[in-house]
Amino acid sequence: MPTQQRTIRKERTIKGKSLHTGEDVSLTIKPADVDQGLVFRRIDLFGKPEIIPVSTNVTDLVRSTTISNGNAKVHTIEHVLSALSGCGIDNVIIELDASEPPILDGSARPFVNLILEAEPIEQEKERDYYFLPEPLSVTSGNRSMIALPYDGFRITCTSADDRGSHVQHLSIDIDPEIFVAQISPARTFTVYEDIEELLKLGKIQGGSLDSAIVIKGDKILSKEPLRFEDEFVRHKILDIIGDLILLGKPLKAHIIAVRPGHALNSDLTKKIVERMESNRKAVSQEKENKSVVLPDETKLDVRRILDVLPHRFPFVMIDRVISIEGNEVLVGIKNVTINEPFFTGHFPGHPVMPGVLQLEAMAQAAGILLLRRSSSEGKVAFFMSADKVKFRKPVVPGDQLVITATLEKVRGNKLATASVSCTVNKKAVSSANLMFSIVDAGEEN
Repeated sequence: MPTQQRTIRKERTIKGKSLHTGEDVSLTIKPADVDQGLVFRRIDLFGKPEIIPVSTNVTDLVRSTTISNGNAKVHTIEHVLSALSGCGIDNVIIELDASEPPILDGSARPFVNLILEAEPIEQEKERDYYFLPEPLSVTSGNRSMIALPYDGFRITCTSADDRGSHVQHLSIDIDPEIFVAQISPARTFTVYEDIEELLKLGKIQGGSLDSAIVIKGDKILSKEPLRFEDEFVRHKILDIIGDLILLGKPLKAHIIAVRPGHALNSDLTKKIVERMESNRKAVSQEKENKSVVLPDETKLDVRRILDVLPHRFPFVMIDRVISIEGNEVLVGIKNVTINEPFFTGHFPGHPVMPGVLQLEAMAQAAGILLLRRSSSEGKVAFFMSADKVKFRKPVVPGDQLVITATLEKVRGNKLATASVSCTVNKKAVSSANLMFSIVDAGEEN
């Protein structure tokens, strides 16, 4: 499967008659920028409105997939989307001068040929796959679909009509090469008895044996022989690929489908989208939890300190928090080594830790103490002032600075003061009273 995002080098156009409306239509694919995604553009409507193929824009699933944006809509888009997804195209503009792409021969192969003529090219940014973390399933009567975690994209499908005839089964890993050769040529099909009802619904106005296979009892009505012995199940897989692109990003999973259709494909897509959103919120919450000191944390290693503090090399002045007592007292340590970058100039031949960096270590210790979850969620502590600062003894390489921060006052969750002292071998080396301003993250000004 492609690792980089892909678009096309040049635009290409294809024309034909649409399946359901019977209109003559022109479809043009154009290159698009990184992260722009797939975008349908109705150039026949005022303002040339754009419609994004995502599950939240799906408005109709009767024998095809329809997406809308306000009054603008496009339908029967699954073959175009399947071709783009199957060929690994992430970013492209699809312009239409009608509401429906041309049906052509009823497969995705003409759209694949159009894409290949447009010359797929890689872009600088990597593809953002969604890795399904756990199984999901949807059912509707005797139809069902299951999505399983899988490091790739595989579809296992069983296809059968309501009469139980022409049962076909196929399990196949999908990549661009396999899609082009094994899936894209498979044509759409319908049962003869369904044609009259579809016509009553205003569907298949442009349908013919040039663009579909008709199943009549045990007979197959087609302008040409079947392209595969199991062409029906391959077309069902083609539709699944087209409908799953409505996730908004490429999927890594194993899809197992029994008698699928557009409505069931949509149900599974929506369920995966819900899981994606749930995972996104969980990751966001995890990041938020990491940015504060949780109530049950009484010790922090350097990795958690880096989660909590915004500082990075060479300005991290706390190596470990060895104890936290409630919201009142924190004890941290700073191991002072000859490798500290400031010793190069402070001072050559007589290395001494600068007092201002001891003060910074005190501020970082007090800042960690302030970031307790109950009162500081979504907050940032800014060091405002230092009072009664004293430096009693020099701190040199090999010393371990023990920093004790005691929270003195918090005024309306806006201001806080803390007294902080540093010792080496239990002897005082420095101390200060510090004041902080507590503001909401993103409101530093």
